[in-house]
Amino acid sequence: MPADLMIYVAITIVLVIWLRNVLGTRNGEEKDRSESMSRLEEHINNEKGGDSPEKLVLDLTEDMPERNVKALKIENPEIAQKLVELTHTLPGFNPLKFVNGAKDAFAMIVESFAQGDLRTLKDLLSPGVYNAFEGEIHNRQDRGETVQTDIHQVKSAEILGITRLDRMIFIKLRFIAEETCVIRDREGMIISGNPDKITVMNDVWTFGKDAKSKDPTWYLFETADDEIEEQKTPIPDAS
Repeated sequence: MPADLMIYVAITIVLVIWLRNVLGTRNGEEKDRSESMSRLEEHINNEKGGDSPEKLVLDLTEDMPERNVKALKIENPEIAQKLVELTHTLPGFNPLKFVNGAKDAFAMIVESFAQGDLRTLKDLLSPGVYNAFEGEIHNRQDRGETVQTDIHQVKSAEILGITRLDRMIFIKLRFIAEETCVIRDREGMIISGNPDKITVMNDVWTFGKDAKSKDPTWYLFETADDEIEEQKTPIPDAS
């Protein structure tokens, strides 16, 4: 195996393990919920007796200088309430860390799909989504096409909803990201995209996990375009 490929594989394995941890982990800290979670619950309790709960805005902050989200703004009181409930259902759950992990997972999944990296995708996708991604990758290979994608920045990840179905918990997010995507045919000619043009992605993804499972990972269960953009990575709509 070439040295550069070995380095890439090693880095990918480390990143996947890290993502599995930040998207949900049991590390002995469950009994000591973060200050931001206590503050979130306090805000909710204070607003329950108010005249205008629909105006509730929560600004959660945490000292996370090494990460790309230091504050999380929740304007929907229903979602805020469900976040509090989720911290009791999953004591180790932290919305700030979850959103950070989801943003990193978004970038890794999009780029791994473009590279045809099924090994990485299998660790982060639910079986249904994985099958859809795998099928599209094989179709692309049959056509002789290659995709080069660079995620420059995941600008935001907004929580749109939290639902529970039996043992499963699902969190839906809207991602806004900037990327460059170029698709080439088997002769290497560009058939879509521009290496010098940045495209804004607007996708809605849903992550889920079994609340009773010891597996801490939040897997990707659904993908969809919130807006149809041209010259973007052709992520399949899957569920």
